[in-house]
Amino acid sequence: MRIATALPVDADPRTAADRVAAWEDDGLDIVWVSEAYGFDAPTVMGYLAAKTTRLSIGSSILPLYSRTPALIAQTAAGLDAVSGGRAILGVGASGPQVVEGWHGVPYDRPLARTRELIGICRRVWRRETLVNDGAYQLPLPPGAGTGLGRPLKILSHPVRDSIPIYVAALGDRNVRMTAELADGWMPFLYDPSRAADVWGPALAAGREKRDPALGPLEVAAGGPLAIGDDVTGLRDLARPLIALYVGGMGAKDRNFYHDLVSRYGFAAEADRIQELYLAGRKEEAAAAVPAELLERTSLIGPESYVRDRVRAYRDAGVTILNVTPLGPDPRRLIAAVKAMTQ
Repeated sequence: MRIATALPVDADPRTAADRVAAWEDDGLDIVWVSEAYGFDAPTVMGYLAAKTTRLSIGSSILPLYSRTPALIAQTAAGLDAVSGGRAILGVGASGPQVVEGWHGVPYDRPLARTRELIGICRRVWRRETLVNDGAYQLPLPPGAGTGLGRPLKILSHPVRDSIPIYVAALGDRNVRMTAELADGWMPFLYDPSRAADVWGPALAAGREKRDPALGPLEVAAGGPLAIGDDVTGLRDLARPLIALYVGGMGAKDRNFYHDLVSRYGFAAEADRIQELYLAGRKEEAAAAVPAELLERTSLIGPESYVRDRVRAYRDAGVTILNVTPLGPDPRRLIAAVKAMTQ
């Protein structure tokens, strides 16, 4: 089991990169750089490549709608080159809140776009001639355009012809497609005790169609991390984030995170969080997040308890343990949880 962490979306990239470089010495294997509607991820990832030597650097996530597939492939190839073959391309559909509200483009055909993006990227990295079709077909009416467009292949020679592609997915169809085609899966708000009930059939169906050449599907999941006899109160720090996603990411009838928490057995609580959040009562929405959900989606408690949590994630199929270290000594926490995975 590898250990990963994500840079905070509001962190100063230079200061955060210095911290990550130190954590690399403590056993950190992967750093994720999110994008959403903060700094763009590739710029920060390139800086991290220059500050580190061993760990993998992944996007978590690049939205499908903010760049063309060819540009995403070019970007991943460039990051892989400057990092010496350490890039991971994490992609996802994001949601209408970001795609339409921030980027101003329609949130359409997310599943088809994800499937086609994976194929296009792999063709680019193999230096095959690129032809866009399907969801990414050039939408020109008759008589429009120059008539000079022609298929091309990437000018550069990528360091690797197969950069790992991880997909952030929650819904059954998307998870099934991810298990079939992607190198890795990044679920959010992952509860190892309920994962098999929620996603087991979709994962099994996707793996049945999976090309053996891809190897086993990596699963990257985890949560906040704190170790000690008096740290359980730190679970409450996750309340605003969970309330934001369950309550505010999307419309009332189209929120993937609300649906997930409902499938975990907290349907009434999810409805209440959403009701409060959409009414602008964000603090009350955070207070309505169930304590049991906070516990089941984190690694916070005495050392023996955290060790049991690490084992629970491993037993559920997690191969990359994502942790967010809390408290004054994150280096100690990274080193401690790394030792627990050996």
